[in-house]
Amino acid sequence: MDIEKVMDDYGDYLLRVAYVYVKNQSTAEDIVQDVLIRYYQRSDQFREESSLKTYLIKMTVNRSHDYLRSWTHKRILLKEKIIGTKAKGTPEGYMIEQETTESVLTALLSMKLIYREVLVLYYYKESSTVDIANILSCPEATVRTRLQRARVQLKERLEEQEGFSHGFD
Repeated sequence: MDIEKVMDDYGDYLLRVAYVYVKNQSTAEDIVQDVLIRYYQRSDQFREESSLKTYLIKMTVNRSHDYLRSWTHKRILLKEKIIGTKAKGTPEGYMIEQETTESVLTALLSMKLIYREVLVLYYYKESSTVDIANILSCPEATVRTRLQRARVQLKERLEEQEGFSHGFD
C-alpha cells in the first residue's frame, strides 16, 4: 500500500490516538510521523494477521507508551513544575499552577544543596551533565549519581505533600 494513502486513510485517527496518551499536539504529531516512517521502512514485516488500521494503532500506542516512560517526557514534566507553566486563563487554573509551583519549590529548597544545584542546572538551565561537572568541578559520574538521587528525593518529597499529584510514574 502506498504511504500517502496510508497517511490519508489513517493519519488523523492515529493523531487522535497519540494525543489521548501524550496530551500534546506536537508530540502526538512526532509520534505519528515516527510510526508512519517505521511502517514505511518495515512494511514487508506486516503479516496481515489483523487489519492495517489495528496494526498502526498498536504501533502508535506502543510508541506513545515509550515516550511516556522516557526521561525526555519526565524531564519536561519536572521542568514545567520547577519553572511553572503559563496560567490556564482562569482563576482556578492560576491558583492550581501557583500551588504546584510552590509545592515543587518547597520540596526543592528542602533538599541538600548538592542535589538542588544539579536539578536546577539540569532542568532549569538545561545544562548537560558534562557542563554541570565542569561547573561544579567534579566527575561527570558524580553529577549523574547526584542527579539520580535528587530525582528520587524530589519525588519522595512531592509525594509526601498532601494533594500533590506528580505524574512521574
